[in-house]
Amino acid sequence: MSKILIRGAKVLGGEPQDVLIDGETIAEVGTGLSAEGAEVVEAAGQVLLPGLVDLHTHLREPGREDSETVLTGTRAAASGGYTAVFAMANTFPVADTAGVVEQVYRLGRDHGYCDVQPIGAVTVGLEGKKLAELGAMHESAAGVTVFSDDGKCVDDAVIMRRALEYVKAFGGVVAQHAQEPRLTEGAQMNEGVVSAELGLGGWPAVAEESIIARDVLLAEHVGSRVHICHLSTAGSVEIVRWAKSRGIQVTAEVTPHHLLLTDELVRSYNPVYKVNPPLRTERDVHALREALADGTIDIVATDHAPHPHEDKDCEWAAAAMGMVGLETALSVVQETMVATGLLDWAGVADRMSARPAQIGQAAGHGRPVSAGEPANLTLVDTEYRGPVDPAGFASRSRNTPYQGRELPGRVTHTWLRGKATLVDGKLT
Repeated sequence: MSKILIRGAKVLGGEPQDVLIDGETIAEVGTGLSAEGAEVVEAAGQVLLPGLVDLHTHLREPGREDSETVLTGTRAAASGGYTAVFAMANTFPVADTAGVVEQVYRLGRDHGYCDVQPIGAVTVGLEGKKLAELGAMHESAAGVTVFSDDGKCVDDAVIMRRALEYVKAFGGVVAQHAQEPRLTEGAQMNEGVVSAELGLGGWPAVAEESIIARDVLLAEHVGSRVHICHLSTAGSVEIVRWAKSRGIQVTAEVTPHHLLLTDELVRSYNPVYKVNPPLRTERDVHALREALADGTIDIVATDHAPHPHEDKDCEWAAAAMGMVGLETALSVVQETMVATGLLDWAGVADRMSARPAQIGQAAGHGRPVSAGEPANLTLVDTEYRGPVDPAGFASRSRNTPYQGRELPGRVTHTWLRGKATLVDGKLT
């Protein structure tokens, strides 16, 4: 087994230390380390973090390989510092059976750029009418523990209650896409001043908040776990904060783009800014940042949603919703949370690695950078700053809202169980 000596890295942003990897494991952390025959990586004060974990990724395979595949998506993940991603179920066919989740799981294992944990659908075909094979997916080789109809809301309260009851039996979690469908019919962007001025159909905050309020009460009633996908409004923050104060088992995520971008960008009518849930107001953005800092929002999840060129290069109303995010997520978090003093690098490791791994039960991920732990690591040049160039993305799609925008930080190395997947910013 190979040895790698990372020299002079700021572990979680602290004082420079050396980290020795032996095989799949961190062998030693300290100063002045040496190891005969080891490959030496001169970190030169770069920040070393545990490998990032994304609880919300769309890999599109099977069925939409024109947008992304498990291979290209996991290469994008490694480029962004991720060692594990959770793949959403809205594929074709839908990942609502043991067979489909095992297919995705095995594709991830075979390609080897990061661990892929499939998320199972809550309902058959994402249609919201009948529970999918939750138990069979959990018992499958994929060992599914997270279930979501993401892209659609489980809007039927009885179905949602039954799902929460079912997953409770094996410690699973239902991840809800909070969108009351009747309140968002024909919606194109956040409902507010900008939508009124542009004449675009408004997507009210209450459409998200009403579902979250219902679901935390259902979770309390059942005694089960619910996770809120891509929380986007100040009102949603207050509901989750209230639920946590009552001891309800609720966790929540925020996307990088909801931490940085606002609905003012929609004035350009550029469909790259069209996303579900929509970009909200400056007030919402600051509420989300504060909630991530104080722990009301548990994690950052990318909601990496690749689309082919033709689905975005069209008029606003016809464009698909979604943005790619795996390769820019850490930079956006550095810009919005670290540079603003809201989080330190240990906090980033918590929100982007440890907590998502805990919520999704990703064994071996989100662990401390210490001796005896799996060598799932990412090294970040935090002093770098430069424009985002999607031409260099590993993802098959290019629908980023950050093209040409200067962002800080660059992932230089990623290791999955001691094996380099990214070296000097290039995929292995």
